[in-house]
Amino acid sequence: MKLYTCGQKGKGGSLPWPATHPCGGAIKALADAGIDYELEVVPGYRLLPWTRGGDARAKIRELTGQDNVPVLVLEDGSTVVGSGDIKRWAGDRTAAG
Repeated sequence: MKLYTCGQKGKGGSLPWPATHPCGGAIKALADAGIDYELEVVPGYRLLPWTRGGDARAKIRELTGQDNVPVLVLEDGSTVVGSGDIKRWAGDRTAAG
């Protein structure tokens, strides 16, 4: 399993995972659920759209048809896109666990 995030990953001052950052929220949800994954940082930032052009997010576009992260790629190759869906997916595994 692999989680793609922006360069902020889980950074956020004194908070290990900033509640307001999508990538941080996905990281926290997976950690809270005890889910192991590989982390891959892709270049570019949503608020700086010119940093996401060209090949910067080609892998994300290939996987999902869009440029945004976080994206979780499951063992079967399917994807969970966006922090809200990743949080729900992780929460479902915790509840079932």
